[in-house]
Amino acid sequence: MGEAYIVKARRTAGGRKGGRLRDWHPADLAAQVLNDLVGDHDPALVEDVIMGCVNQFAQQATNIARNAVMASKLPESVPGTSVDRQCGSSQQALHFAAATVMSGQMDIVIAAGVESMTRVPMQLPFKAAMDAGAGNYISPNIQKRYPGVMFSQFAGAEMIAKKYDISKDAMDEFGFESQKRGAAATKAGAFANEIIPVQGVDSEGNPVEHVADEGIRYEATLEATKAVKLLSEDGRITAATSSQICDGASGVLVVNEAGLKKLGLDPIARVHHMTVIGEDPVVMLEAPINATRRALQKAGMKIDDIDLYEVNEAFASVPMAWLKELGADHARLNVNGGAIALGHPLGASGTKLMATLIHALHARGKRYGLQTMCEGGGLANVTIVEAL
Repeated sequence: MGEAYIVKARRTAGGRKGGRLRDWHPADLAAQVLNDLVGDHDPALVEDVIMGCVNQFAQQATNIARNAVMASKLPESVPGTSVDRQCGSSQQALHFAAATVMSGQMDIVIAAGVESMTRVPMQLPFKAAMDAGAGNYISPNIQKRYPGVMFSQFAGAEMIAKKYDISKDAMDEFGFESQKRGAAATKAGAFANEIIPVQGVDSEGNPVEHVADEGIRYEATLEATKAVKLLSEDGRITAATSSQICDGASGVLVVNEAGLKKLGLDPIARVHHMTVIGEDPVVMLEAPINATRRALQKAGMKIDDIDLYEVNEAFASVPMAWLKELGADHARLNVNGGAIALGHPLGASGTKLMATLIHALHARGKRYGLQTMCEGGGLANVTIVEAL
C-alpha cells in the first residue's frame, strides 16, 4: 500500500451568517479553493474532486462538487462527487481521497468542503420537505427502533454535559478561552498561510478583502460569556459555548509518490491513520471519544504521542468530555481557537480543521496531529497526520 501525502491545505476565512461572504454562491466560493489548490499547475492533472457538504439542497444541490469544478478553472475532464457525513463530510472526503491515492487508482485528488449557511440554512431541506408534504428522513423502521425519539444535536450536547459532569461555568470558561485563542492567533498571523483571500462585502455592501474569521469576539470577557442566555431552561449550554453558524470553503490537495513527481512539490504532511465509527445516534455527539481510542490502538500510539489535537467545538461539552476521557493535554487542544470563535461551516469544517492543524504543527515544529469531530447520527471520523 502506498502513502497519501498532503501538499497543500487551504481555506477561506469564516463568514458570519449574513456577513462578508453573503454574496458568494457556494459553488463559486468552493471554486476559489479549487483554483488556489491547483495554483500554477496543469489543472487537468487533478483526477477527482471529492467535496463535503451537509445541506445538499437549493444552491448546494445537484452535486456541488461537480458544480464547483464547472465554476473553477479546472477543465470539464475533472469529475467531482459530493459527500455527506454530516459535520465530518470533508474529513470523510479526505479519507476517500487518501484511500484512492494510496491504492494507486489515482495520483492527484482534491478533498474539499463547502457550506453557505447564509444561503442554505441548516434546517432548510427538512423544512422544505415537510412543507411540501414529502415527509422526513425518519422512517417507520427507525421509529420502531427509537420510539418517541427526536434526534437533536442540542439535546445530545446537553446529555454529554450531564453524563461527564461538565458544569455551565466550566463550559463558559472553555468558550471564552476559544475566543481568546482565536483572537490571539489572528493578531499573530497564525492563519496567514492557510487562508485564501477572497472579496467580501461589509455591512453596507461595499467590497472588502475577506482574510480573517469574522466570528471572533475580540472584546469578549468571561463575565459577558457567563451572562449569555441558556439554550434551554434546564440546560447548561448557551450560544457562547456553541459553534457559530458560518459560511466557508476549504480543501487539501492529496497525492501519492507519483503525484509528487507529476507536480514537483514537497509534501507538507502524510496521512498516518484514518478511522470512522458509529455509536448511539441519540446522544449522537459522543463518538469522537471511542473513535480516538480505536484510532490510537490501530496506529500503535498513545494520546501523549500526539503533539496537537483539533477536536471540533460543535458544543463545548464535546471536546471537554473528549479531554476528560482520553486524559489528553488541554494545552494541545485547538491551540488557535475552535468553532466557538472561528465558526463551523458544516461540510467545510473537516478540511478546514485539517488546514489549521497542519499549519499549526509546522509553526510549532511538531510532528503528529489528530483531528476528530462529532457528526449527526452518532458518527465520528479520526485522522492522524504527520507533519513533514
